[in-house]
Amino acid sequence: MKNVIVLGAGGSLAEYVIEELNKQTDVHLTLFLRNKKRLKLPENSDWTVIEGDVMDYATLKSAVEGQDIVYVNLAGNLEAMGKNIVRAMKETGVNRVIAISSISIYDVPLRQVLVPYRKLADVIEGSGLDYTILRPDWFTDSNEVDYAITRKGEPEQGTAVSRKSIATFIATIIENPGLNKNENLGISKPE
Repeated sequence: MKNVIVLGAGGSLAEYVIEELNKQTDVHLTLFLRNKKRLKLPENSDWTVIEGDVMDYATLKSAVEGQDIVYVNLAGNLEAMGKNIVRAMKETGVNRVIAISSISIYDVPLRQVLVPYRKLADVIEGSGLDYTILRPDWFTDSNEVDYAITRKGEPEQGTAVSRKSIATFIATIIENPGLNKNENLGISKPE
């Protein structure tokens, strides 16, 4: 059984990731979010739900302890959040992290709205943890799985990608944690 924690479990992308992970019979989910009323829990789910803030270090560390994979799906002060997450992971011996950043974080000049996402990517890449950073294009709610991957340093291409596509890719990595280890990837719908 793989223990997977979703940080920011109330987010619109996390909802799709949780749905995909629920199909994997060897995954136990811990859902970490500030307001558990935002969750849509299926009946008879055996998920662990923790109401907390990533900036509350004691709560975060306790939630991360015993996990195999940490999935980061947050917004806000991502540099500070990222540092807290890395610290909690290192102190509890959890090594595998998948983090959502954003498209265009390596553009020059960098748009101000993307600065937190770039800082998160920098913190995770410099952490020494086994990471996968995903830089998705804008999200859609299309009911399709159609995506292309670009590696850091390659030109980003494609268009807005469905949340379902991103969630499917994340679920694949969680099913096979050795995939895309220590990679920083763009994900978009092929043009």
